[in-house]
Amino acid sequence: MVFWKGSSPASETAFDPTHRFVTSWILPPGGLFAVRALLSLYAFTTIFFIFGWYGTHGLTQASERSFSYFTNLTYWGLAFYFAFSALHTGSYWLTGLPFLARWPRFLQNLHSIFYTTIVVFPWLVTIVFWALLYSRFYTEFQTWTNTSQHALNSVFAFIEIILPRTAPLPFLHIIPLIILLALYLGLAYLTHDTQHFFVYSFLDNRTHSKGVVAGYCIGILVAAIVIFLLVRYLIWSRIWISEKQLGLHGKWSSRGSNQRLTSPEEGKEVAMIDLPVRKE
Repeated sequence: MVFWKGSSPASETAFDPTHRFVTSWILPPGGLFAVRALLSLYAFTTIFFIFGWYGTHGLTQASERSFSYFTNLTYWGLAFYFAFSALHTGSYWLTGLPFLARWPRFLQNLHSIFYTTIVVFPWLVTIVFWALLYSRFYTEFQTWTNTSQHALNSVFAFIEIILPRTAPLPFLHIIPLIILLALYLGLAYLTHDTQHFFVYSFLDNRTHSKGVVAGYCIGILVAAIVIFLLVRYLIWSRIWISEKQLGLHGKWSSRGSNQRLTSPEEGKEVAMIDLPVRKE
């Protein structure tokens, strides 16, 4: 599935011609919609409950500062991604054509990149938190919020890797991941310059030398690239097992038309066979 080639939506080279983003190899469209909608609901509930708790405990500044933390930004990303992916899946389930297929190619490409961030960044957040930042939790509230944002976030990412029929991540997507990490690094130091605190202690160049801080930054970048590669080939393995070995080519909307099954990235990554699409 080559996301940067343009053509008509009905053609073989169209963006996501067999609706991999909105279908599952094991769940019917209605089931995939329900899973994504529930995950979005949980993520938004968590975010706004935290805001409410801060507000009722005299910690409104913590809410204001929350937008400077990579953890919180990625959690907002999870909440919005699952909301939009549920919308796309629901529209496919009910009409046979997802809203995603009707969007301009530019927005379709952005959705593809959005998916990549969703299945990569949560793992990075989880690894950095438990390896570098965790000490202990003192209250039930801390236990729940940190579990939701630093453990369940990766569970959500794993669900998006395993359940949908999405194709392996394009190598080209490494570039926007690096750009986003660089932009966040700028935000972290902008936060220090304007609000006079470091969002993460390992970025503090007052207690660490510049070499140590640079080492942390390079290490996180390398970790992100390694995670990207692991996720890419985990998705490749899921396709190979589900479609090549088990013959589970997807659960389809009863309102959709039969489509020719094509391989991810125009057949270069996983060899597929042409079969009529089974509607369920």
